[in-house]
Amino acid sequence: MICVFAAITGCEIKDKPSGQPAVASVPVQNAARTDTVILKEARNEEDYPQEYLADKLKPIRTNFKRINSISTWAFIDTIELQESAEGGEAVYYYQDGKLQKIITRHFGETSQRLAEYYLLDDRISFVLEKSYAYSRPVYHDSTAMKENNDTATSDMDKSEIIEARNYFQNGKLLHQIHSQDCGAPWADEYLREEQSRIVPEFERLLKLAKRK
Repeated sequence: MICVFAAITGCEIKDKPSGQPAVASVPVQNAARTDTVILKEARNEEDYPQEYLADKLKPIRTNFKRINSISTWAFIDTIELQESAEGGEAVYYYQDGKLQKIITRHFGETSQRLAEYYLLDDRISFVLEKSYAYSRPVYHDSTAMKENNDTATSDMDKSEIIEARNYFQNGKLLHQIHSQDCGAPWADEYLREEQSRIVPEFERLLKLAKRK
């Protein structure tokens, strides 16, 4: 089982900003799974407008829009991830001889997670995280419901989607926007903790690409 990202712990859901649907009704590549929807990647999308730190966030947001507006990539490489029995993958996107973004998907019995890492001048710049917590385990069909004396099956329409947008400047987490109320996401201590969670995973993904 894969846990959702740590930033959601003890948080209260806020209204999600409008924009593209967070999920897409398409089959999952792993035929052994029974998910009917997967989290949708950012495509031709602008970041949410915001006044806080507007000048510092502008190049990050511009770069985000530039990268996810690319329709034809020079090279795309996929690496299978083995962090759970349900599997996952990391996809690396290259343009103009440089790595531009990494997209990872993790699947678990009770959740799935999408993380998009955007690079600017070869450094981490923006990370978009989406976590999809199922109302029941993915295999929880009508038979499992009866066996467990439950009253419901797995229902994607009742699943909870959580999103975090992380803005980096010179390798440091500058700002985070979260779909939940996490207290003080602008506090230095909170940002340091989130940076220590996100950056090592990004660096691990870079190392995986270099080993191929």
